[in-house]
Amino acid sequence: MTKTFSREDTRRIAAILAEAAQAEVMPRFRRLAADAIHAKSSPRDLVTDADEAAERYIAARLSRLHPGAVMVGEEASARNPALLNMLVDADLAFLIDPIDGTRNFVAGLPLFGMMVAVCHRGDVLAGVIYDPVAHDWAMAVRGEGAWSESADGTQTTLKVAQPAPPDEMDGLVATGFLPEPLRGTVNGNLAALASTASLRCAAHEYRMAASGHCHVVLYNRLEPWDHAAGWLLHREAGGFSAHFDASPYKPTHRSGGLLYAPDVGSWHAVRRALMGDDYPPS
Repeated sequence: MTKTFSREDTRRIAAILAEAAQAEVMPRFRRLAADAIHAKSSPRDLVTDADEAAERYIAARLSRLHPGAVMVGEEASARNPALLNMLVDADLAFLIDPIDGTRNFVAGLPLFGMMVAVCHRGDVLAGVIYDPVAHDWAMAVRGEGAWSESADGTQTTLKVAQPAPPDEMDGLVATGFLPEPLRGTVNGNLAALASTASLRCAAHEYRMAASGHCHVVLYNRLEPWDHAAGWLLHREAGGFSAHFDASPYKPTHRSGGLLYAPDVGSWHAVRRALMGDDYPPS
C-alpha cells in the first residue's frame, strides 16, 4: 500500500461532517415527523430524512474535494448493494455513515455520531468520527496516530486502556446479531467482565475504547461504514482487534465478528472468557 492521506486531508473531512451536521442533522434532531422515519431491513433498522440528506451533503462535498473518488454511503448502498464491491479496487473510496446510532437519534437521545473512513483498495487510510452534539471529533491517520479535536482546535492524543485481566475489564458488547449457539455462550459469560453495556452507537463505543474508557468492544454485524473508521481509531490508539478466529479485519470483510482489546494478550484472554476455551471450534 503506497497511497497516503494526511492529517490536513483528514481535518478537511472533519469540517465537512460538521457542516453537514449543522445543515441537515441538528435542525431535525427532536423535530422528526412520523413520515420522516422509515424502517429498512427490520423495525430496529431505521433511516430518517436526516440520514439521507446528510449523506447526500457529505458525498457531494467529498466529490468536489476529491473528484473521481468512490462514495460508498450507508443509505446509497441500501439502494444499490453493488457499491460495496467497488471497495476492493477503488484507488480512493469514502465510506460514509451519515448518522450512526439512528435509533438513538429517533428517540431524541443525544448519543449518535457521523463517520467517514478513507480507503485505498480495501485498506483504511484515515477515519473521522464526529459528535454533532458536543461539536468535537476523533480522528486517525494510518501510521500517524489517533487524536481527539475540539471546535477550538485543541488536540488530545488518544490511547487505549491499559491491559487488565477480564474480571477488571469494562466492555461494550453487542450480542444481538451473534449466531446461536455463540450468542447464548457469550451472553452466559458476560459476568466474566467487570461490567458490560451497549450504547446502540458504534461511533461513541469506538471513541470510548480508543480513549481508554473501556477495554473490550464486540460486534458481529460488520457493515463497513459502521466499523472502518473506528477500527483504525482503535488501532492507531494502540489497541488490538481481530475477527473472532484471530484473523485481521478489512472493511471488505462483512462476517467473522470483531473483538477489540488493549493488546493481543488481553484479546486472547477476553475471547476465552466470553467464548470458551474451545473457540474457535475445530
